[in-house]
Amino acid sequence: MNITLEKSRIANRQSKIIITGSKSESNRLLLLKALYPEFTLQNVSNSDDSCLMADALKSDSEVVDIHHAGTAMRFLTAYFSIQEGREVTLTGSKRMKERPIQILVEALKELGADISYVENEGFPPINIKGKKLTKHKVSLQANVSSQYISALLLIASKLENGIELTLEGEITSVPYIKMTLSLLDEIGLESSFVGNTITVKPNTKKLTPKTLTVESDWSSASYYFSIAALSEVGTEITLSSYKENSLQGDSVLVDIYKHFGVNTSFKNNTVVLEKITENLKPFAYDLANAPDIAQTIAVTCFALGVPCDLTGLHTLKIKETDRLVALKTEIEKLGGNVEITEKSLHLSASSSIKEYVPITTYNDHRMAMAFAPLALKVPVVIEDAEVVSKSYPTFWDDLESVGFKITK
Repeated sequence: MNITLEKSRIANRQSKIIITGSKSESNRLLLLKALYPEFTLQNVSNSDDSCLMADALKSDSEVVDIHHAGTAMRFLTAYFSIQEGREVTLTGSKRMKERPIQILVEALKELGADISYVENEGFPPINIKGKKLTKHKVSLQANVSSQYISALLLIASKLENGIELTLEGEITSVPYIKMTLSLLDEIGLESSFVGNTITVKPNTKKLTPKTLTVESDWSSASYYFSIAALSEVGTEITLSSYKENSLQGDSVLVDIYKHFGVNTSFKNNTVVLEKITENLKPFAYDLANAPDIAQTIAVTCFALGVPCDLTGLHTLKIKETDRLVALKTEIEKLGGNVEITEKSLHLSASSSIKEYVPITTYNDHRMAMAFAPLALKVPVVIEDAEVVSKSYPTFWDDLESVGFKITK
């Protein structure tokens, strides 16, 4: 389904949006709940990825298909490795079969797991024969996807001797690792992170029952930061439910969007975004700890005619698509000029934006949502718009509620 976003403006200068729970937190807690049923969850993400994760954890099928859900692929690889006596083939979409899994598989094998490749070496689908893992020392390159690291940490307390994980080299995506460890702590599991070594102690006792409320998703909030930045001074957007001391790395949006004249305040478990000034100065930022908001920031800068240099983007090449190439291709279709390397993006200042350009989304939810705010400047067409359901199923309805004119 393609949609057209006509040139729009925020209809109500004090709009309110309710955003579902963080996909990152939800997927971690869903796995932990499968291991420790004692606690309950509220405000779980309604994204496709989290629904697929929840269904997979409940499934007794011999083949589990997680489609495009990369987080689920990594976390479930670790989870099924410790399900003693169970054999599962874990598979996914065509793109999922092109996304590497070897680093995680090798680490799990180092711990004693029984995993083999069904088609291509190093890539899904994989066959997993669950067993008790008694080894506890393992090492990983520190600059790989943090999801490989989190996958190991999430199952660590169920290993007979826990885990001592050594990270080699410079550590990236630290907030996501700390999020995982904070959630372990929140449900009552012991861990430490000293230098480049993470230790999680084994746990054999029942945990104290409690209810955990998942914070709303900061990645989803990023599109409203972009909308605020592109709106008139005085525009306010209120989002729920957010914490000032968030575990999510993407909460760095609060500091980043000050550069674009957006002030953020926290009131009664909500966050209020207010456009307070115009600021069109060049922008530079290292997004190694928050790569998922790179697309939003690049499009914001393009829409404002602001040059930007974004670095720390090496993990974008193995996402739903090669996001660096996709950003360059789509921004240049709109009339921009982008240069990319393996881990950076440079956007030159531009003075105009082409109208009604069809944006290809490459099966990537973030491509669709990152380009949508452009409709505050020019009409734009989003191809395969339903891809947003991967993380934010009500996105288009929510945009209409704040004043966007959408033709389906």
